[in-house]
Amino acid sequence: MNIRSAEFIASNTDPLKSPGADKPEFAFIGRSNVGKSSLINRLLEKKNLARISSTPGKTRLINHFLVNDEWYLVDLPGYGYARISKKEREKWESMIHNYLTRRQNLVNTFILIDSRIEPKMIDIDFINWFGEQELPFTIVFTKADKMNANGLASNVAAFKARLSEDWDELPSMFISSAESGKGREEILGFIVECNKEYKKFQSGMA
Repeated sequence: MNIRSAEFIASNTDPLKSPGADKPEFAFIGRSNVGKSSLINRLLEKKNLARISSTPGKTRLINHFLVNDEWYLVDLPGYGYARISKKEREKWESMIHNYLTRRQNLVNTFILIDSRIEPKMIDIDFINWFGEQELPFTIVFTKADKMNANGLASNVAAFKARLSEDWDELPSMFISSAESGKGREEILGFIVECNKEYKKFQSGMA
């Protein structure tokens, strides 16, 4: 996919105030400090489109970006960030869950996993929640450039093994690096194919 344009459209705390559901939408979410903003900027070839911060939990809103005037990329707040109050965390969770379950044009959610660490229950629980809600998602392992090939393969295998305890069929997965660009073409290619299916579905509904 050639990224011709990518522009920030809106930030909201209320999913009902998001831009009109007239285009296919792809959301990105992961635990705080997973490298989400860096990956989004790499995918869209815009250095500062999504804000990067050394402070985890910086993204606190539902951020919409319009890509090629054809589809939305949505930057969601991270989950599992401990340095906020319980009340604030519950507010975030409600906002995210409402968006994920009610946004009719949401085609797929990319769940980002730090490839450097062993499987964490907070990630497993979040992925299993997607299964319970029957929501489409894809797993993206981030920061692949921080690992050697053997270590990366071992960590990904461990994550797959843990997921296999709960899933009969594993979801699609990509390995990425915002630094090297690894996985960029594969992820964008996946979005292209999803957009084609979305258009076919919409045409059939017309």
